[in-house]
This record gives sequence, structure tokens and C-alpha cells, in this order.
Amino acid sequence: MDVDIDWNYLLERLERLLDMGEEHLSRQLAEWEPDPEAFRQHYAFRWQRDEPSGFFTEVTSPDIPDLADLLGIDDALKRMRRNTLQFVRSLPANNVLLWGERGGGKSSAVKGMLGEFGKQGLRMVEVRKEDFFQLPEITAWLRQLPYRFILFCDDLSFGENEVAYRELETLLEGGLEARPDNVLVYATSNSRHPVPERPAEKTGGAEIRPEEEAAEKLPLADCFGVTLGFHPMDQATYLAITRHLARKRGLAPGREQLEREALHWARDRGARSGRVARQLIDDLAGQLALRGAASKDPA
Repeated sequence: MDVDIDWNYLLERLERLLDMGEEHLSRQLAEWEPDPEAFRQHYAFRWQRDEPSGFFTEVTSPDIPDLADLLGIDDALKRMRRNTLQFVRSLPANNVLLWGERGGGKSSAVKGMLGEFGKQGLRMVEVRKEDFFQLPEITAWLRQLPYRFILFCDDLSFGENEVAYRELETLLEGGLEARPDNVLVYATSNSRHPVPERPAEKTGGAEIRPEEEAAEKLPLADCFGVTLGFHPMDQATYLAITRHLARKRGLAPGREQLEREALHWARDRGARSGRVARQLIDDLAGQLALRGAASKDPA
């Protein structure tokens, strides 16, 4: 059966559909475009994926630790401060990887940079590793803004089948497009090598030389210009942190009692760290508040 096709009509319809699609995409891109005023008012942001793109959402109540509370990591803080100062002054600076013990202050050290340099134009954007494939888009937006941005990538750890780190590696090392001058990456990891080695896959199971195995294991960590290790905390430092936090919270148990509580708490947790000390002080403050409230209750 012969069917007459009105090709002109079909072409007109197709053009209208394409115009509608372009208009819809333009509206979406306008919604995703970062608001410069938000970056003037806020220091901390998160990247929120919203397929096929995403947007920056401000953190209205950011956790910005007081660096004076981070005891026992003076050398790491000094190095980070200097690197960040160079960055906010538009001088050459490096991407930073902080690795080591859980609760040792890695994330707090990164976030604390906002307290020191936010007024000098530093901004921080938290990016989850699941969204690393959007790093080219994120940096393209940030390139246009008159601030200095740290991309905060917390708790880096990749399984054998994850490949998201490759976009991060490209950003750190540089691809065909240069990394924006106003963007650095500060990342934390519990391991010096967040990407597992996979020599068998690369070589098809063939035996490899030790230097080849090391080369497979190290690339991502080597992409960071500064790597700072956070090592197990000794007892003296742990107790010093406990006493410092107790004084700051206005708690006044005797030193012997406080240290006894601190050591018992650390044994129960199986670790000594700034995080463990803070959790102890929270518990003690709560106990004292309850006792104070109980003493005021009518009999």
C-alpha cells in the first residue's frame, strides 16, 4: 500500500522538537549555573549531582574546627597553612593528600583552613568520590568565579572495580585542558595508597618485577604534591588533648580523675586519637549536665 509522506511537515515537526529540547536544556543549565552572590556570602559548598549535570549547594552551618584544638599535628598544620597561604595569594601551591590513622584530625585540618583563609577569598567544595566523573564540569564552573577553591575529597578509598579515581588523577596531573589556577584538591584517606594495586590484571597474570608492582600501586598518591602522614598518637599527646578540651568546655575534674577516665575510654575504644578524646569530653559534659539538672529537681 502506497503511503504519501509529507516530508516538509515532518521536517517542521522535527525542527520544533529540537528547538523545544534546546530551550529546555538552556533553562536547566541556567538553573544549574552557580550564583556568584552565594559564593560571596558562604564559604563552604557541596556538589549535588542532578543528572545530567549538577549544582553547588551552600553549607549554611559549616563545621569549621579551631586549629588550636588540633594538638599533636603541628608539623602537618604548618605545612598546610603555608601551602594554603600561597594558594590564596595566587602563588604556586600543591594539591594535598592527608593519610593515616582514623580520628587523627585529617578532615578537621582541611576544614580548619576555612577559618583561617575564608575572609581572604578561600572557598571549599566537598565532592564525593561517586561524583568524580563530573569533575571536568565542576572545575569548568569554578574557573569563572573570582575565588580560590579547595575541592575537599574526604575518605578516599577505591575498590578493585572502581575507576572513578581516574578523573581525579586527570585533574591532578592535567589532561588536554589545563587545571584552573583557582582550584586545588585536598583529600584525606586512611591509606597511603587509596587505589589498590592490580598487577595481575595489567599483566594478564604474568610475573612482574618489584619496581613494576610499585609503579602500579603508587600513581594516585604521587599525583599530590604534598602528602602528610597522620601516625598513631602516643599516650602523652592523647592526654594533653583531653586536658585541653576539658578546659575549653569548662569541665573541672581533677587531673588524675580525668586522665584515668581518658585511659579507660581509650582502652574501650581500642584507639587513642583526637576524635576519641572529644567523644570522652562530650560524654563527661553530658554526665555533669545531667547531675546538675538532677540536683535542681524538686524532691
